[in-house]
Amino acid sequence: MNLPQGPKLPDWWLWMQFAADPLGFLDKMNQRYGDTFTIMSESTPLIFVGNPQGMKQIFTNTTEIIAAGELNKEAAPLVGKNGLLLLDGLRHRSRRQLLMSPLHGTKIRTYGQQICDVTEKVMNQLSIGKSFLAYPTMQKITLEVILNTLFGLHQGDRYEQLKQLLTNLMNYARSPFVEIPLSFPFLQQDLGRWSPWGYFRYLWRQFDELIYAEISDRRQQPNPDANNVLCELIFAHNETGELFTNEEIRDLFPSLLFGGRDASATAITWALYWIHRTPTVREKLLKEIKSLSNSPDPMSIVELPYLNAVCHEILRIYPTQVVTFPRRVELPTNLMGYKLSPGTVIIGCIYLTHQNPELYPQPQQFQPERFLEKQYSPYEFMPFGGGARRCPGEALAFFEMKLVLATILSRYQLALTNTQPEKPQPQGANYPPASRLKMVLCKIP
Repeated sequence: MNLPQGPKLPDWWLWMQFAADPLGFLDKMNQRYGDTFTIMSESTPLIFVGNPQGMKQIFTNTTEIIAAGELNKEAAPLVGKNGLLLLDGLRHRSRRQLLMSPLHGTKIRTYGQQICDVTEKVMNQLSIGKSFLAYPTMQKITLEVILNTLFGLHQGDRYEQLKQLLTNLMNYARSPFVEIPLSFPFLQQDLGRWSPWGYFRYLWRQFDELIYAEISDRRQQPNPDANNVLCELIFAHNETGELFTNEEIRDLFPSLLFGGRDASATAITWALYWIHRTPTVREKLLKEIKSLSNSPDPMSIVELPYLNAVCHEILRIYPTQVVTFPRRVELPTNLMGYKLSPGTVIIGCIYLTHQNPELYPQPQQFQPERFLEKQYSPYEFMPFGGGARRCPGEALAFFEMKLVLATILSRYQLALTNTQPEKPQPQGANYPPASRLKMVLCKIP
């Protein structure tokens, strides 16, 4: 076995550096060793791959390189034992396809006006001339979109209960009280509601009570015309032809919840930053949006080419996934000339691929035009991952991002309050602006 070069420092020291500044660490490794390098984790080689050719092999060689669910077992307290991240084979494929059905194609079109209405509802709560933090404001929008599209809830007691609970749960899940025990399982001690991990489990139990009650109500009063993920799952059949259990349905939601709120809010917040930091981009976007009617159909908005290019460029600079989920070598294989033995773990580094100057000249510059001038392959541009573990909510995320941005830009005038460049700060798997992006709502002249 011959491996790519990499640092010889102790793995615990390297992981401390990665935890402190993930993107800075990846930049440093790339400068020293290139876009493909090895880190030893005890006796297991971890190969980080940021090369497009390597990415293609990772995503397409599903015989010798396996995206095993057990490699994601540390996430079980977040996503549940039956979550997509932990499933393999037929169970993973069938449930992934089931989730993608209401999140793609013609079905997401019915969510379009809801997304625009939710955006206006939240933005109208802001005061003219008063500053606000963009990131938590966008989280409010994306959370309400989740309640609409995933659960089909728009109002009522359970809607309000879930909105407050999910806000508390997802915010707490991003705190050190949860993130540290996820890395060190021996700290996962439920010592009651007032203990750090116990409070986390308490919040999840509250979520279970609410979601199980909603499932029970809908089983008793089915609505064949309902268009949301929960109803699709309640009346769908699993691989053995049986209806899903309540626990199986519940476990398919956590990864969609975290991605649907935080990943989407991060992407939209960065879009607001770059658009308002680059006046020419904002002017061009506004001109394109205003070329439509005063009350454009949401589908005409999402088809705007420059808006599409802007969203792609946002996700190139800070993708919703910085690295892919890990893969494991099952049979001896050759990866870009390196001979890898079974047991080797491979991690695709999306961030380094997106920062490759040969693919993206001046990669740290915000240049939406690059996506109008060139069509990138799924191994060169992959903000939602790739292969078997690609995010099933990708289409809805793009759809939502475009509609939220178009609604804000066309109806509200915002301005940045800080002229200093924003830097990303890790928050779970996402990298929102460190300041959470302070903006001000201006009076439209």
